[in-house]
Amino acid sequence: MKTLYFDCFSGISGDMVIGALIDAGADPNRLIEELKKLQIEDEYELNWKKIVKNGITSTKFDVVLLNNPIHVHSHSDQDDHSHDHVHGHDHHHEHSHDHEHSHSHDHEHSHGHENSHSHDHEHHHHHDHRAYKDIVKLIEGAGLDDSVKETALKIFKRIGEAEGLIHGIPLEKVHFHEVGAVDSIIDIIGAAILIHQLDIDVIKSSPIPVGTGRIHIDHGIYPVPAPATLEILKGVPIDQSDIKAELTTPTGAAIVAVLAEEFCPIPSMRIKSIGYGAGTKTFKNHPNVLRVIIGE
Repeated sequence: MKTLYFDCFSGISGDMVIGALIDAGADPNRLIEELKKLQIEDEYELNWKKIVKNGITSTKFDVVLLNNPIHVHSHSDQDDHSHDHVHGHDHHHEHSHDHEHSHSHDHEHSHGHENSHSHDHEHHHHHDHRAYKDIVKLIEGAGLDDSVKETALKIFKRIGEAEGLIHGIPLEKVHFHEVGAVDSIIDIIGAAILIHQLDIDVIKSSPIPVGTGRIHIDHGIYPVPAPATLEILKGVPIDQSDIKAELTTPTGAAIVAVLAEEFCPIPSMRIKSIGYGAGTKTFKNHPNVLRVIIGE
């Protein structure tokens, strides 16, 4: 039995999940190939790099939206200006656009290729707000493995239902704001692809710290966790944390809520591989990374 354990001591987001899985040995080039089946690769580019986050070497994964070369939608609240090696057609300058711009550069050394330059791209078919039903069509129409499709659809449904409930609209009318953006589509389908690729039988997770404070979202200033995140985490044990930040995003919450069959301490197993996925925030006292532990 191959077990994957999400150790979410600093929360969880979609990009942290992909970063951690790549760090634990999943193949990012397979990810690129599989994602081509969605036929939206003119909208994004993927890049990943090793960075040191408060003393821990981890993999930072980013989805660069080509239609909007100035903004990289990293799903979090802080700027992390390290230069990247971009895997894709072109090199882009990366500006995370976020809520609390605290430019803390401490202990963030990017190993790798400095200077990525932005080139303008044709701005065409930019679907920043895909509807839930468009996403379902996109996934069903792609030639992905059935188990990958099923996992991705379950995760989207979890988010769609939460958004629908909060905004008081039926699932088929839900337009994803943060989540309809290409980066979340890539994170969710990408997580499904990589977990399938790693041949995982069982997924478990620690309880989920959500953070405290306030965040700016599309509809104004909201408490942390954002209403959608909290709704998605119904039935999931959350962990009290006094960090004033959004530690867990709706995408991260949905991935772990759908995939984990148990929320517990690290289970008994023989450890085979470990991965660290970096988030975009930096905290003084602990590394903002997600740890995945894979074992038998």
